[in-house]
Amino acid sequence: MVINSLPVWQEKVLLCRRAIEPRHGLWTLPGGFMENGETTAQAAVRETLEEANARIAIGELYSMYSLPYINQVHMTFRATLLDLDFGPGPESLEVRLFGETEIPWNEIAFRPVRFSLEHYFSDRKSGTFELHTGDLDAPSRTV
Repeated sequence: MVINSLPVWQEKVLLCRRAIEPRHGLWTLPGGFMENGETTAQAAVRETLEEANARIAIGELYSMYSLPYINQVHMTFRATLLDLDFGPGPESLEVRLFGETEIPWNEIAFRPVRFSLEHYFSDRKSGTFELHTGDLDAPSRTV
């Protein structure tokens, strides 16, 4: 289980630029693997603190994507940043707040993160936030 948070401050979302593989140097939501003995919500809070030194109020489960080709499930929780005191943890090169038009869409590390962000901005415009789910096949590779 890969557990992410989608931390929001006013009109912006918090993203981390990865300092580790896979996808070193690309942007993602704060998140990582769930640990034994914790709930999914606890994992989201812990990972956000570890990767972005950010404190959040956890919200509802927002997206869940199954990636059977790598034996993973990615879950993302909506969250609210409690303050602006954040910065990169050991697995992040940089941590920033982005408005929708500022997001480096071509530099998003993982498809579930991209889909969650796209849904978030679309749902925010409509004012209705629903759970988004899907099963993702292995990405096609072109040579």
